[in-house]
Amino acid sequence: MLIYYQRNLPHRLPPGETIFVTFRLAGSLPLEMMTALQQEFAAVPGADDEAATYARQRRYFGKFDAQLDAAHAGPVWLGQPAIAQLVQQALHFSDGRNYQLVCYCLMANHVHLVVCLPDNAPSLARTLQSLKGYTGRAANALLGRTGHFWQRESYDHVVRNGQELERVIAYVVNNPVKAGLTNDWQQWPYTYWAP
Repeated sequence: MLIYYQRNLPHRLPPGETIFVTFRLAGSLPLEMMTALQQEFAAVPGADDEAATYARQRRYFGKFDAQLDAAHAGPVWLGQPAIAQLVQQALHFSDGRNYQLVCYCLMANHVHLVVCLPDNAPSLARTLQSLKGYTGRAANALLGRTGHFWQRESYDHVVRNGQELERVIAYVVNNPVKAGLTNDWQQWPYTYWAP
């Protein structure tokens, strides 16, 4: 089972954990911006302890997510109701099969997702690959286009404890409020929080 792998970022997706994932549309951030963010992340010298590494990851993600929320460049296909509903249905399809869905928020160019992986869960990397493959093909058909729909690499993070889970859930569901799209997260049609 694929639990750890690395592309531009390290990915650790063990069963039995709660995982916060962000994935985005292909081309949603300019390559120069991504390169600068990755170089900044890698530039911190010395062997970090766990707390310092976590703080550095949070700063990186905050800058990355702020750029996505601004949606200054690239496609914004998730802003179209038919595309957003397609992705929502796919997220719910895997709920109870491959993960337990905690919450998600769809923005115009990215998705925030929090899931709990049962101990016997299939690889989350494979589940996301399948979900992104299916939704990418279906969305391209609806849009009358071809090519990559999703960026290949996602950002993911193992949620460490209950306090962090509360903070992550609040972050996810309030993303459209923070972006100025609504005053109340419950009014955003593309936000879900499991009862």
